[in-house]
Amino acid sequence: MSVSAYRQERRADQAAEAEQRRLDAAAGEERRAERQRAADERAARLRDQARAEKRADRADRQARRRERAERRAQALTPELIYRNGTLALVVASGLASLPAQIAHFVGISVMLLPVPLGLEGAAWVMSAGVAYADARCAPGWVRWLLRFLVAACAAFAAYINYGYGLSLADGPHGLSADSAMAAGAGLAAVTVLGPVVFEIRQWVSTLAARDEEARQRRRHAARRRRHHKDVLRVARRLVSAAPYGTLSADDAWTRAWEVVHGPTEPGMTPCLEQHAAAAATRLIEARTPDADAVGRRIRAGLAHPQFVLPDTGNIVPLRREKPQVANQMPPAETKPAKAPRKRSAPPRRRKGDTPKYHSAARAVAAQTARRTPAVTQPV
Repeated sequence: MSVSAYRQERRADQAAEAEQRRLDAAAGEERRAERQRAADERAARLRDQARAEKRADRADRQARRRERAERRAQALTPELIYRNGTLALVVASGLASLPAQIAHFVGISVMLLPVPLGLEGAAWVMSAGVAYADARCAPGWVRWLLRFLVAACAAFAAYINYGYGLSLADGPHGLSADSAMAAGAGLAAVTVLGPVVFEIRQWVSTLAARDEEARQRRRHAARRRRHHKDVLRVARRLVSAAPYGTLSADDAWTRAWEVVHGPTEPGMTPCLEQHAAAAATRLIEARTPDADAVGRRIRAGLAHPQFVLPDTGNIVPLRREKPQVANQMPPAETKPAKAPRKRSAPPRRRKGDTPKYHSAARAVAAQTARRTPAVTQPV
C-alpha cells in the first residue's frame, strides 16, 4: 500500500469517527432535551394539580360558609323563633306548675301522686288533639270540645296552684300574706299560660297554612247552595241514584240545571235566553242601515265621483285619494273635421306604438277591477 492511499484511508477513518462523535453528541443532546421536556411537563402537571386543589379547597370553604350562613338564617327566621319560643314557654309552664300540684296532692296523701300528672297530661293531650283535629279538618264541634276540656283541666290546675301559693303564708316558709298571694297568682297564671300560648300557636299556624283557593271554593259552594236550592236538590238525587263514584258533582249539577231550567249551560234560564236573543236582534238592527240611508248614500256616490262605495259591509262613502299621476292620454286640442265615410284598411299595430301607463295607474286600475261595485240607479 502506498503512502497516499494510507493517508487517504486514515483521513476517511478520522472523518467517520468525527461524524460518529457528532451523531453521539446530537443523540445525547436530544436525550437531555427529552428528559428536560419530561421534567418540565411533570412540573407543569404538579403546578396545575396544586392550583386545582387550592381552587377546590377554596370552593369547599366557601360552600361551608354558605351552608353555615343558610343554617343561621334558617335558625333565625321569625317562624322558627316563634315555634321554638312557644315550645320553650310551654315547657317552662309545665315545669313551674307541676311541682306545686305534686306538693299539694302529696301533702294530702302519697296515693294522690298520679293525680297532678294525669291532670297536667290531660291538658296537654287535649291541646295536641286540637292540633290534630285542625290537621285532619275535623268538624268544628270536635275542636271546641277539646278546647273546653283543655280549659277545664287548666282552670282546675290553676285553682290548685293558687291555693298552694296562699298556703305558703301559714307554712314553715314564713311568707307574708301579700307574698303568698303573689306566689299563688303567679303559679295560677303560669299554669294557664302554657295551654293558652299553645292554642295561640296552633291558631296562628292554621291561619298561615290556610289555602285561599280552598276557602274561596267553600264560599262558592255555600253561595251555590243558598241561591239554587232546587237545582241542588235535584243534583243530590242524581248523585244518590247513580252508582257510587260514577257521577261527579259538576256533571250532576249541569244535568240538574238542564232538568230544572232547560238550557244546558249552567246559569242560563229561559228568561235570560229571551233577553240575549232580543239584545242580539237589537244589535243586528242597529248595525243594518235603513232604506232611506242607503238611498242617500248611493245618490251621494253617483253625484260625486270623488266618492266610492265599498262592495261589502255597510255602504259608507269613502273619499278617494287624489291620483299622484296625471292621465297618460292627453285630450285632443281640436275636434277632427268630419271626413266622408269610406272603408279604410285598419291600421297595423306595431310594437311600442301605444305609450305605457304609469305603474301607479296600473295599480289603481287593477284595484278598481277587483272591486267591481254594483251601483243601482235611484228610484
